Amino acid sequence: MSKLRTAIGPHDHVQGPADAPLTLVEYGDFECPHCGRAHHFIKQLQRQFGKQLRFVYRHFPLTQMHPYAASAAETSEFAGAHGKFWQMHDLLYENQEQLGIDLYMELAEELGLSQPTLRSALGSGEFAAKVRHDFSGGVRSGVNGTPSFFINGERFDGAVEDLADALQQELQRAA
Repeated sequence: MSKLRTAIGPHDHVQGPADAPLTLVEYGDFECPHCGRAHHFIKQLQRQFGKQLRFVYRHFPLTQMHPYAASAAETSEFAGAHGKFWQMHDLLYENQEQLGIDLYMELAEELGLSQPTLRSALGSGEFAAKVRHDFSGGVRSGVNGTPSFFINGERFDGAVEDLADALQQELQRAA
């Protein structure tokens, strides 16, 4: 089983307490329909496990299949630089069939972010290095598709529907 090779750090997007007994890391792609489906399961898991779960999201844009995946990831990073990563993350997944500059501008406005500054950031690739860093860490950890999950540093290779059971088993193991 593969292990997470890049430690969780200040560059990561994290929800939940640092001392949670469960850490779930997702390598995702905003254009991937399977990731869109997983997004709803993750929300359920966060409600189910509450403060016992720390969730970390990392980018793994599969640009050969998903032409908007990298720009969507960069858009989320732009929002993150303004304290709104998770809001943009959710909106991108909820509107993934419409990804593209028009949607990014609409969502930026909805979140109170500067459209010209976002357009400039996307044009200059200001946040591309962060997306590449996440991608590289995923490759080092054995990620080859999305979504890919790690539970407490160990790769989870089951179906997204089985994540709750796997998390519960890990919680019992840790007790």
